[in-house]
Order: sequence, then C-alpha cells, then structure tokens
Amino acid sequence: MKHRLIGEILREVCDLSEDTVSEALQIQEEKGGRIGEILIQKGAVTEADLLKALGIQFGLRSLPAIATEQMDISFAEVIPIQFLKKYHMVPIATPEMSYIAVNDPVQFQPLDDLRLILGWDGAETVLASHSAILSAINFAYDMSSDSAEQVIQDMHEEDRDLILSAVQETGDLLDDTSDAPIIKLVNLMLSQAVKARASDIHIEPYQTKLKVRYRLDGILYDMLSPPKHIQPTLISRIKVMAKLNIAEKRLPQDGRIEIRIGEKNVDIRVSTIPTAFGERVVLRLLDKTTVLLKLTDLGMPVEGLKVFNGLIKSAHGIILVTGPTGSGKTTMLYAALSTINNPDINIITIEDPVEYQIENIGQIQVNPKIDLTFANGLRSIVRQDPDVILVGEIRDLETAEIAIQAALTGHLVFSTLHTNDSASAVTRLIDMGIEPYLVTSSVIAILAQRLVRTTCSGCKVAYSPDEESLKNLGITSDMYTGTKMYKGTGCESCLNTGYKGRTSIFEMMILDDRIKNLILKTSDSNSIKNMAVEQGMVTLRQDGASKVVNGLTTVEEVLRVTQK
Repeated sequence: MKHRLIGEILREVCDLSEDTVSEALQIQEEKGGRIGEILIQKGAVTEADLLKALGIQFGLRSLPAIATEQMDISFAEVIPIQFLKKYHMVPIATPEMSYIAVNDPVQFQPLDDLRLILGWDGAETVLASHSAILSAINFAYDMSSDSAEQVIQDMHEEDRDLILSAVQETGDLLDDTSDAPIIKLVNLMLSQAVKARASDIHIEPYQTKLKVRYRLDGILYDMLSPPKHIQPTLISRIKVMAKLNIAEKRLPQDGRIEIRIGEKNVDIRVSTIPTAFGERVVLRLLDKTTVLLKLTDLGMPVEGLKVFNGLIKSAHGIILVTGPTGSGKTTMLYAALSTINNPDINIITIEDPVEYQIENIGQIQVNPKIDLTFANGLRSIVRQDPDVILVGEIRDLETAEIAIQAALTGHLVFSTLHTNDSASAVTRLIDMGIEPYLVTSSVIAILAQRLVRTTCSGCKVAYSPDEESLKNLGITSDMYTGTKMYKGTGCESCLNTGYKGRTSIFEMMILDDRIKNLILKTSDSNSIKNMAVEQGMVTLRQDGASKVVNGLTTVEEVLRVTQK
C-alpha cells in the first residue's frame, strides 16, 4: 500500500487550498522543517488537526487528554526528564493499560530505546498534544522528587564547606539534576512553595536554629527547620541566584530571580536584611502564568458589583481602594482596569512594583534612584493624554494633589491608601493637607476590602459557632435559619489548615451630596461612617457575616481580619 504524504492528508482533513499547501512547500524548500509545523505556524491548521492527520498516516489513535490521577510514576527513577522532554514522549501506566504517548511518531529510535529500558515491548503508541505530554512529564517528576525535609536529613556536617557554583537559572527547576545538597534544597524549597500556592518564603535565623516559613493564604506556617550550620551556604546560594553580592552581609540587599517550575514561570523578589544572628531573607513569589482575575471572581455582592461597574466607567473623578498590605487592593484595581480596557481609551499606570503586565496598557515602574517617584511620574502621565490613570499608592501630599488635579481636569484616577476602612480614607487625605472641598469635588467612591480564607471544600463540615462570636459579628438567629455554616477539619489538599483559597469582603462608600456636606463640616471618620451606614452602606463585618452565613468562610476568619 502506498504511503500517503502528510500534506495530502492535511489538505483533505482541513479542506486546505492548493495555494496554502504550495506556500508551505516553498517555505519547507527554502528553510527546511516539517510541513505540518509550517502549516501550524501559518495558522492554516491546528495541532489537533495535525495529530488527526498523523493518526491517519501512521494508523495511531489520538488522546484528547492524559489522566494523571492513577498514573504510575516509577519510570521517573530510571528515565532522565531531559530525554522525555527532548523527544516529547511519556510512558503512561495505569491499572487498566500501558501505552506511550508521543507528539511526533517519526522518532522511531528514541521510542524503541524507551520500550527497551522499560521492558514495554508490546505497549501501544498513541498521539497526544505537546502540552498534554509536558504536563504528564512535569507531574511525574514533581511527584517523584525528594522532599526538602528528606534533603535536610541527608545533609551532614561535611557539607558545611560546600563551594557554591553560580549556575544559570534559566532552565526548568524540575530538570536540575545537581547532586549538591544545597542546590537541591533551594530548588525543592521553591518548587514546594509554588506547588503549595505560597506567596512568600521567609528564611529566619535565630541564635541556635534556622527556620523556613511559607505564607499561605495570608498566614505564615512553619515548614522546615534546616540545621543551623547550613545557614551561610543556604543564604549564599539564594544570593547567587538573585545576583546579589554574597560578600556583603552588613547591608540590606534586593534582587530578583526568574525561574520556571514545570509550566509555571515564577518571578521571585528577594530581600535580605542583616540581623543579630545572620541575614534574614524573604522571597516574594509571583506566578506570572496566573490569569488576571475578573471583577466577578473577587467575591463582591451582586448589588455592589453593579454599582462598582457603573463607577469604573465614570468620565472623571477618583476611586480609592483602601486596606492594609496584602488585602488584595492591587488585584482589585487590575481587575477594574481589565474590565474597562478597550482600544477607545488610553490607560497609563505608575506602580511600585509592576506586578502583572496587562495588554494595551502603559505601565511605569517607580524608580526612586533616578527620582522617578509617584509624584514625578504622575506629572508626566498627565501630559500623555490619558483617559484613565492608576497611581499605585497615594503616599504623600504632592502625589495626592496631582491626582486630585488630574481628576478635576477630566481624568478617571484609581489609587490605593493604607487605611482601615472607607471613612478613614477621607480623614487621611485631609490630614495630609488636602482641603476638604477638593476631596468632595474629586473623590467619587472609596472601597475598603480585606481577604478572608475560604473553607476547604474537601474537608468542610457543618458547625454551629458559639453565640458570643455570632453576636460580635452581628449575626442574629433569623439570618441563618435554613442555612448551614461550615468549617474545615483539615486534609491533605489544604495542608491541614481547614482553608483553601481566599475571597474578599468589601465596604463601598459612595460620596453622595449628604456625605460631601458632612465632610465639609468635619473630617471625623466615625461621623462619616455612621452617615454612610444610614445611607445603606454595608460594612466590612456585615459583608463578612453574609459570607459566613452562606458557608464560604468562618466567624473566626472574619473577626481576624476586621478586628479594630
């Protein structure tokens, strides 16, 4: 039987024109390469189309996805990860069957080598997408890695004088096969933190011990206690990765590490400070592959969301988001910008630091070393004909004054303030030196928010909180009639915390005429808040209480983040 050409099969499968195939053949003649890959690059066919055609050509079936739940990962002990990634193939063994998934069935020799090493002579070859194979490879090698605890146990006193080598960290951490225990330990600390969804890693030296803690959903947990003698080597290794001066131990230093762990690109900000017992290091982890959240994902009540959606489409004015560090202010503002982002408007931001890149938005990074402050950057932004401006934070009178002038001259300005509730933001601006009439004529709304941990769905059980706690939160018996409140008992999925993930609680104060008139008379935050509540404002605690009644979080969690 005549062997059919892939171009001919693709033409039939995808109904390609003669010209499209001819162009691809011409590119192949000039530059080389595979006809299928050239057609994918041209956008004429998809990877799924190519796999279908390869299936017809070689008589192989295609897998839409690779299930990793019951996958036997013992092959990770004998097959190097680099081999599988190079040839885009992975052996899959489940209780039902064994097969080898490939992306390119022409790799006959590596396929035979893999069968020989595993002793899988009769195993079926199937086709799978590049991303499905890569996910399965990363899953297998991530699961088979030693734990950081195991590496620490394997360390001996003789590792004290281990010499560090500056290894380029551009590759995938799961590919790093270095035997140096300290390199292994740092790699595992980072990969385990990413897997656990930690936002920060703290390395804290004390007189007789060294402690490593992860911040997960806003709370610090003890994770490791490496031996004290590896402290200098561990910190030096991180400083090498962050391109910091390893000889300078008396001054604070800041640096960055960019790594890849499986399919995740992670940006790590490194900060060191000298303490009495050695350098203390904090690593802030930012997963660059994380998709920006939409406003609807943030937990805002339906009515509040309708109002806020209207506010962010205003022609001019200031919208402030307030709350302490780590309360989700930046995420909220990014979600708001993404909602209104379209080709008709010019959006420019000035931030410290730029945490996420957003398509079609001009983003400026504050740089005090060259005197690019919020105030100086904001002055320049106003001359760039923007419609919407985001100022990362109003820190001083100068920035506040320029932001207000921008709002009064027809710009919509978003910014943040570090205050406890919405009414306190007015007091803060007036305390900075802003005239009350300027506040009332420019600020249109103030949103206060906190992040609360959500109850783990894997181990939640119904419970009845004590009356005192319910009373503190303002929950009366008629509010939870016919509903159940839940708390987590702790499971592997939530690292035995009872919580997994976070949602926001909100308090939105809209400056209507009555509140504006009051601000002109007094800057007392209690008076302003009381009037806003009279006007129907839902406070942080009230929003938290509704989320408790709906079983999303616990009384303790809302009290923790809203306590005065």
